[in-house]
Amino acid sequence: MENILELCNLEYSYGKGLPKVLSDVSFNFEPGKIYAVVGKSGAGKTTLLSLLSGLAKPTGGKILFEGKDISKIDRYKYRSNLVGVVFQSFNLLPYLSAIENVMLSIDISGVKIKNKKEHAVELLKKVGLEEEDLTRGILKLSGGQQQRVAIARALAYDPKIILADEPTGNLDGETQSEIMSILRMLADEGKCVIVVTHSPEVSKSADYIYELKSKKSK
Repeated sequence: MENILELCNLEYSYGKGLPKVLSDVSFNFEPGKIYAVVGKSGAGKTTLLSLLSGLAKPTGGKILFEGKDISKIDRYKYRSNLVGVVFQSFNLLPYLSAIENVMLSIDISGVKIKNKKEHAVELLKKVGLEEEDLTRGILKLSGGQQQRVAIARALAYDPKIILADEPTGNLDGETQSEIMSILRMLADEGKCVIVVTHSPEVSKSADYIYELKSKKSK
């Protein structure tokens, strides 16, 4: 299967003359697989996620999406249509309900969907949110429920890649397993799922593990 995402000798530093946070990183990602990106604190995991999501630009090397340098792709389109991001802290809007959070994601993406509310409900049920929780305010939901909403929000515009930043970091063991089952389901449906994690259990449930080595200042 062809790669959907390729990192070619990727480098990143926060300024000229400063040590490189990432150096010579070359990873390949295929659709239909789960990848765990691991590494000690300071190895650049969060930085890599920022680069993959288009929030930051590499200072060296390339990121290719379906063979095309993402620097040549409209950044807004890339971030709001092609990749979906799931955050450890959920990043949901607390004054909105679960349905409204997902509908807002659809609006921001600009993707045309005939019945946004119906689509939002479908996605929330797909990730296991119960009927009675669909219209509840975010702060009335448990951490596991909020993470389900966050995944549904990331799926709102049907991206090809799901980027998850420590998606089980704030969850208990049973809920962690349930969230990983959802990510496996998405991979089985053909999405490329990339998880940044420090959890051995999450790593074990991935198809591939990529390790980032810590960089030492010279």
